[in-house]
Amino acid sequence: MIIQDTSVYPVHFGVLCGRFKMFHRVNWRSRGFLTSSLVSPTRYNLPMRTGLLVLILTTAAFAQNAPKLAPHPEAKSVTVPIALDHNRVVVVLDLPLPGGSAQRVRGWIDNGNPDLYLSRRVATLMGLAVTCDDKACSAPPPHEITIGGMKISLAAVKEAKIPLKPVNAASVMAPGLSAEMNIPSTVLRNYDVLIDFPGHELTIAQPGSLKFKGVKAKVIVNPENGLVQVPSQIENKKYNLALDVGASISFLSGELFDRLAAAHPDWPHMTGAIGPANMWGQDDETRWKLMRVDRVQYGPLFLTDVAVVGLPKERMNTFEKRAGIPTAGLLGANTLMNYRVGLDYAHSTVYFDIGRLFNFPDFDVVGLILRPEDDGRFTIIGIADYDGKPSVPEGQNGVQADDHLVAVNGIPIPSATMGQVWSMLGGEPGTERTLTIERGGKQFTVVAKVRHFLGETDGNDESRRKSRKN
Repeated sequence: MIIQDTSVYPVHFGVLCGRFKMFHRVNWRSRGFLTSSLVSPTRYNLPMRTGLLVLILTTAAFAQNAPKLAPHPEAKSVTVPIALDHNRVVVVLDLPLPGGSAQRVRGWIDNGNPDLYLSRRVATLMGLAVTCDDKACSAPPPHEITIGGMKISLAAVKEAKIPLKPVNAASVMAPGLSAEMNIPSTVLRNYDVLIDFPGHELTIAQPGSLKFKGVKAKVIVNPENGLVQVPSQIENKKYNLALDVGASISFLSGELFDRLAAAHPDWPHMTGAIGPANMWGQDDETRWKLMRVDRVQYGPLFLTDVAVVGLPKERMNTFEKRAGIPTAGLLGANTLMNYRVGLDYAHSTVYFDIGRLFNFPDFDVVGLILRPEDDGRFTIIGIADYDGKPSVPEGQNGVQADDHLVAVNGIPIPSATMGQVWSMLGGEPGTERTLTIERGGKQFTVVAKVRHFLGETDGNDESRRKSRKN
């Protein structure tokens, strides 16, 4: 999901895990085999040489008359491993280069965004004609990419957007992300798509090739850009909520968020985008309001304790305009980690197949709000309160805005992904993390505790959650 018009912030690579999250390590280096042989020269006598010549001529004649093998039919479906980084789905894909070779890069499955984005490095490698103004760059899109050996057409894309970055950040499509390309809704809508969050796999297939499982819902697919809206209910009122597996967190319109918060002051809530809500490190993320909605009916699903952010009105207007119909927000990947999500675009149907039952403690973290930089550093832009007090020591001997987070428990974080950093900042509530901070060229350490944010028992980390009220 992109929630700004003038810039994109997609994903770095490394698996978003944390203490309770499942690691899924993928070796992205292509595997090759190096063979060599040392052959000593062999002396042949005349009969052997003659026989060898006859064999060669006979073989050549046979080869000329042999039928040519038909090329392998193009795959109709392919399944590839995924890495979950900050709740986002990232895969390996191959880009065609001039001369017939290919470049392997990481791509972000971004069905909540109709626009194609590339890093400047990728555009240059593919020989695209890049043009820039003082705000952004663009280029004609490549004709196709390859995922797991299957060619994926980009014919539906009119333009590739390229963030304007300094030369030393040419490989950055978005800070804090390793993906150099996103796969937008305008591309995905031409295929069957299955995202298996529990199994860490993506299947993409020609329409009609997949046999989906699970409960299903008729959805509204924007015919222009492939964005999906799911008929939903909150407190017996009907709304449309987008399906966006590219978003690390879910959003509700600010108006609906405020109305629910006023009616239910007992629902867990806080200010400050921590954990999966810390999407891109934009300045206003320090002021974002978060809340757990008690129940959401999302198509055929009945979801509980859904963590959402209130989307500011101006961004909500842009979001609704792209959706093409009235919408109250979106559900992101944070709500779907237990499911296999099938997108049958051709029949405007979405499938949800439960794969496991697990409550991810994604808000059991150190309460920092971070901004990933183009140079790989992480700037601290704010601190979330916990139980009415700053959750991390502040001041001259603590953490201040514009400090840089250098390491967590001695592990350096520059050039890490947002998912990797938040994995290191997560853990058992009450445990400590040693933060290495840099300010004014000097480094020092601050000890901060992991807190149980957005829980009904804030202020008491020993008790994780009260029994839910009916």
